[in-house]
Amino acid sequence: MRVQIAIVGSGPAGLLLGQLLHRAGIAAVVIEQRSKDHVLARIRAGILEQISQDLLDAAGVGERMHREGLVHHGIELAFGGRRHRLDLYRLTGGRAVRVYGQTELTRDLMEAREAAGLPSVYQAAEVRVHDFDGERPRVTFRRDGQRHEVRCDFIAGCDGYHGVCRASVPAGALRIYERVYPFGWLGVLADTPPVSDELVYSNHERGFALCSMRSPTRSRHYLQCSLDDRAERWSDAAFWDELRRRLDAETAQALVTGASIEKSMVPLRSFVAEPMRFGCLFLAGDAAHIVPPTGAKGLNLAASDVRYLSRAFIEYYRDHSAAGIADYSAKCLRRVWKAERFSWHMTSLLHRFPDQGEFGHKIQEAELDYLVHSQAAAASLAENYVGLPFED
Repeated sequence: MRVQIAIVGSGPAGLLLGQLLHRAGIAAVVIEQRSKDHVLARIRAGILEQISQDLLDAAGVGERMHREGLVHHGIELAFGGRRHRLDLYRLTGGRAVRVYGQTELTRDLMEAREAAGLPSVYQAAEVRVHDFDGERPRVTFRRDGQRHEVRCDFIAGCDGYHGVCRASVPAGALRIYERVYPFGWLGVLADTPPVSDELVYSNHERGFALCSMRSPTRSRHYLQCSLDDRAERWSDAAFWDELRRRLDAETAQALVTGASIEKSMVPLRSFVAEPMRFGCLFLAGDAAHIVPPTGAKGLNLAASDVRYLSRAFIEYYRDHSAAGIADYSAKCLRRVWKAERFSWHMTSLLHRFPDQGEFGHKIQEAELDYLVHSQAAAASLAENYVGLPFED
């Protein structure tokens, strides 16, 4: 097979890139090691900045997001036994976020790709990327017992943190920055109504808690847990009891419990690989960076990478200019590090760290109190939460 772009990975980054390239008349194939069902079974967050919403519209897949997604004009911070609302819309001059599950977003992109008859390969084994440091890059894989080769101009590595693309880069060409946090999140998905119309982030002496949602009838809740904990150790009753303990009285009273649909542990880490381009190989999304989910930036950073990368490819083929390709890594990383900073800040502000001590707890309380009573501090958090403007 010969295409212009070979996209490795069919998560939101790879599928969104493929759809944007298709609408620009650029031929691409998506190659995925897992099955479609496995990809759609992944439970991930879905808080979309305006840039992510705009990209879905540009890709022609935003209709269901607008119809079913939940627009949020604020968030709530709970500490000291009370909830405090931050009005994102007012603080940012009319900007908001939208809750729309990543699973649904992925489904929309998959269906659009299938409807257009675009080539996708699922359950591709032994995926390898070759010769990306030259002018004739290739991707090889095995499927149904046969070896296949895709020749292309460029390879987009959208295959996640554990994918083959970043792992194929020579160690000396990569610089890794990483922080692993000394705790994780236990998440529960349930067909129960949310406790509030907006997300509730709770700082509590027993640990962090988050009350979120996927729809008006489906909620998603998280508890800070130790890294050696396991989801199977928690009964539904134990989870709900612990969640109540970490919420203010009003929120705890509003909590509706029920049987869990899904329960899982999520480790927290901050991770950046630099640079994000190696000859004809470009990393995007989780292949290049991971953020703790506290700041709701992971999916949006992937969309940001795709925005830069799709524009670079379109400029290359339409205008015969490699300027966007040359600038891709630097432009992405400026935005990545700002998102890393914000996600680290939110994580540090809301979680209990084992070495923090009482002094650290008091600093957190003072910071939270300052945040909800200072227009400048609240505006800074709001600007980062809804998404920083692009510096094109």
